[in-house]
Amino acid sequence: MSTPLQLFLLLTSIITTIAAPSVSPTSPLPPPPSPFAPILGKLGFRQLASASNNLSTTPSWKGPTTIFAPTDSSLLTCPSCSLPLLLQEHTLPGLYSLDYLLTLPFGTKIQTLAPSRCLTITSDKNTAKIYVNGVEITRPDLYTDENVVIHAIQGFVSHLSPLSCIIERTTSLSFPPPPPVTEFSLMRLMLDDAMLRLRIRGYSVLSLALKVKYSELLELRSMTLFAIDDFEIFAGGDSFVSNLRLHVVPNMRLSGADLESLAAATVVPAMEWGENLVVTTAGGGGPLKPMRINYVKVVRPDLVSNSKIVVHGLAVPFERVNQTDAVDLARIGRCRFNGVGSDVDAKGGVCEKQAPVAGVDPTVEIEEHRGL
Repeated sequence: MSTPLQLFLLLTSIITTIAAPSVSPTSPLPPPPSPFAPILGKLGFRQLASASNNLSTTPSWKGPTTIFAPTDSSLLTCPSCSLPLLLQEHTLPGLYSLDYLLTLPFGTKIQTLAPSRCLTITSDKNTAKIYVNGVEITRPDLYTDENVVIHAIQGFVSHLSPLSCIIERTTSLSFPPPPPVTEFSLMRLMLDDAMLRLRIRGYSVLSLALKVKYSELLELRSMTLFAIDDFEIFAGGDSFVSNLRLHVVPNMRLSGADLESLAAATVVPAMEWGENLVVTTAGGGGPLKPMRINYVKVVRPDLVSNSKIVVHGLAVPFERVNQTDAVDLARIGRCRFNGVGSDVDAKGGVCEKQAPVAGVDPTVEIEEHRGL
């Protein structure tokens, strides 16, 4: 027979069991609180603060981080965006202060906390301005400690592409294999890469011209492009833009070494309908020296090169030549301007097209005016 004490203990145990909340063993536990939430909230980034608890469950989050923080008002302009994912895509593992960001090479890519997603860092060293995927950091080093660096940015970086890490990755983390890439998407990526590099190196007009021809160029499998820089265009080479197709060799990627191996009188097709380019003087004795195509000197071989596109710098723009005459004359070491023939100097001089110089007939055989 149970004693009163035993009955009391049994009754207490039953009541405690009934009153205890039911917890399913499969119910997910709430994420641990983020150490960044109070900081982000205090700085006015309430939208990011509300999503920051998800960072603690991100597999690639291992410690100190750098957050590029968009304002609440800019995030409201993208109602379809996933805020937790956007925060991961705006966050880098490691501490990247303004001073450190300024030391990175232009176009450096760094892996974010989102798998296989990278941000591209560019900068203007003269003004000490930093851009993240083209978005300016308006308040750098807004908050820094041993665990986090927060930079405020103007607007926000939209959701990143799965291809964003393919070119020039910079990170100590290991990357998973990139997703399958189609020829079309790869050409798009390589064309974007070429336009960015050309703009950096003083070929902004060409970069803009490629943007105008973008849809047409995407149909190519590869291409070789001959270019002149902004200085030459504004100095009288504006015909280059209207004759851009004459400067494109479609579906052929000819590196500097490939060009140097071409014999005189070699003909390569131009993108311009019915036009071809002729190697009027073969390369050799150094980087394309003294190579001429359509009588124009190649001065900067391999200016830009990636897996689909190679760009070579020219002294002046190409002009159309009579292919038959150019081939015949190239074979015997002669050249012709506007129907005027001229022997090649026996000491190795060549006949080349050049930029017009005031008071000098444009067919005179001298080096182009910048001496390159």
